Order: sequence, then structure tokens, then C-alpha cells
Amino acid sequence: MINEKLAKAINEQINKELYSEYLYLSMQAWFANESLDGMASWMNAQAQEEHFHAMKFFNYLVERGARVILKTIEQPTVDFESPLQIFKMSLEHEQFVTKSINELMDLAIKVNDHATRSFLQWYVDEQVEEEASVDKIVNMLQRIGDHGHGIMMIDRDLGSRTFTPPAEEE
Repeated sequence: MINEKLAKAINEQINKELYSEYLYLSMQAWFANESLDGMASWMNAQAQEEHFHAMKFFNYLVERGARVILKTIEQPTVDFESPLQIFKMSLEHEQFVTKSINELMDLAIKVNDHATRSFLQWYVDEQVEEEASVDKIVNMLQRIGDHGHGIMMIDRDLGSRTFTPPAEEE
């Protein structure tokens, strides 16, 4: 059985991951409205990934004999100014999620829960990748600005991203 305080914190993380999915879907909708289909596709893959993250936490709580308690998901931002603003917001959000994962790890260490520490290590590693990929896009957009041929090239490149759930470890 998992520590009650840790189970509560993981339930809160599930909510954060589902909010992340909503946020990226909102960003996808904005890009679709702007006919930036590649960026919309990138955000769709990101939303799917966040849903996967939420369900991984969900299933972990079930496996540990804890109750999953779903809460209301806050409405995400729907009004955006530009691709650069959206990706900067995405980077800030990923940094927020990283901080939250690190706090979960700190709690798992504090309550001496080795199973949860092992489980969370995947998320720690994943967040390094998440921040790096969004930071790269922010840097590209800052170089080219929000208009012109550069946007169309980045849009095309980002459209090639797909989400493939990682194979489950044995």
C-alpha cells in the first residue's frame, strides 16, 4: 500500500497532467484556426503524450492499492497571440510540470517509498526531453520571428511529429 500523502500528491499530479492535455488541445485549436496545421499536429501529439502520462500515474495508483480521485480540470487559456507566445507558454508549463515531478520525487524519498522513486525516475528523465524539445522550438521561433517563410518551414517540420506510446517495461 502506498503512503496516503504520496497517493494524494499523485492524484494531484494526475489532474495536472490532464490539465496539460487540455492546454495543448487548446493550443492545437488555435493553430488549426490559424491554418498552421503542422503546429496543430505537434500540439495534438503533445496532448496525447500528456494523456498517456496521466494514465500512467492513474494505473500506478491502482496497482499500489490506492484510490484514484479525479478532480475538476481547470479551463485552459484559449486566446493566444502568436506561435512564439504559445511555445514560450508551453516551455513555462513544462518547467512547472518538472517542478511538480521533482516535488513528488522529494516526497517519495522523504517517505522512503522505493517503488515510487523508481516509478518517478521515468518522469524525471521524460521532463528533461520535454523541456529541451520545446526550448528548441522557442529558439527557432525567436530567430525567425512570427511571420514569413520561416514560420511555414517550422510548421511543416513540426507536422511530422507523431505520438507513439513507449513500450511497457517488463
